[in-house]
Amino acid sequence: MSQAASLPDILSPAFAADPYGAYRTMRDHAPLIRHEATGSYLVSRYEDVERVFKDKAREFTTENYDWQLEPVHGRTILQLSGREHAVRRALVAPAFRGADLQDKILPVIERNARELIDAFRHTGEADLVEAFATRFPVLVIADMLGLDRADHARFRDWYTTVVAFLGNLAGDPAVTAAGERTRREFAEYMIPVIQRRRADPGDDLLSALCTAEVDGVRMSDEDIKAFCSLLLAAGGETTDKAIASVFANLLAHPEQLAAVREDRSLIDRAFAETLRYTPPVHMIMRQTVDEVELTGGTVPAGATVTCLIGSANRDAARYREPDRFDLFRTDLTSTNAFSAAADHLAFALGRHFCVGALLARAEVETGVNQLLDAMPDLRLADGFAPVEQGVFTRGPASLRVRFTPAVA
Repeated sequence: MSQAASLPDILSPAFAADPYGAYRTMRDHAPLIRHEATGSYLVSRYEDVERVFKDKAREFTTENYDWQLEPVHGRTILQLSGREHAVRRALVAPAFRGADLQDKILPVIERNARELIDAFRHTGEADLVEAFATRFPVLVIADMLGLDRADHARFRDWYTTVVAFLGNLAGDPAVTAAGERTRREFAEYMIPVIQRRRADPGDDLLSALCTAEVDGVRMSDEDIKAFCSLLLAAGGETTDKAIASVFANLLAHPEQLAAVREDRSLIDRAFAETLRYTPPVHMIMRQTVDEVELTGGTVPAGATVTCLIGSANRDAARYREPDRFDLFRTDLTSTNAFSAAADHLAFALGRHFCVGALLARAEVETGVNQLLDAMPDLRLADGFAPVEQGVFTRGPASLRVRFTPAVA
């Protein structure tokens, strides 16, 4: 096992500017690194990250979320295991798939995309990150839950603060304090709303969570509040970066953008390849149950393992020409890219596969379709080159585009 003193540290500005070169060096020369500053073991190869996520031998747990997530969300479904996890997942999962997704949520997604695009389609230029990507998923989640749209700015501030807490690998005390304060503020906001919804349920997701029952188990107010907090942070941050990254990748490859514009069934392929090539979440942590052998060495029992998704998804042992964006690649299957059988790692795998994957897919598909319909000649602004930012989560900081303005 390597201490990898010669590699760019994951907390360094050099790594933040371009992690992909560092990932390549890790995979080739130091696939398992003891990272002292975070007290974790960095795992960079596809086969090892896949093994951790699938966890067929029950070698890894999500107990690390006790300190990673609970301070900002409360105790979430991600921390549970066994029957407790299975029941909680059965309570929330139906809202994100099948008829509920198609009949209740898709109209919300379509309306929010249309309203946001109508606000700037006549201008001829926009920053897609600011005008669309960062607003769209939060509005969708607020509407799904039946929350007051006037509080959108608060929701956005909350999830930004929570994501900063989760990505606070350097342990900045101010970021930690802000995250813990957000937990209190969100609880003060949500618990009364949950109680009102229990007394007078409607046709929204929050009401469904309040009334759902599996095997005689119902979610407590705290369960629901924690899930809503998780949904807001995970669904907001990851989907906004995914939408921005899909467009950044397509705009950088005009021939592939032209193919998607012509055949919208390729949107799934473009999204799946974006999840592989530039995933919104670059790191997910697990904890070992007992001592585990991984490529490059041994990880002791009770240790935190940092799975480098951004590295594993660029592993040449798994993907042909992994540093090339290619929505037509044959070694990535779009048909199962949004299920627990995915052959990329952006949503994790196994029993903790992202419950909101199909929601994200619906949001990206709708957003891309509507933007291409409204702006058929969408292109990068002259001289503009997108720049990714972030370490824990990552995406374009800005995406300035030009297009022919719509005629009122």
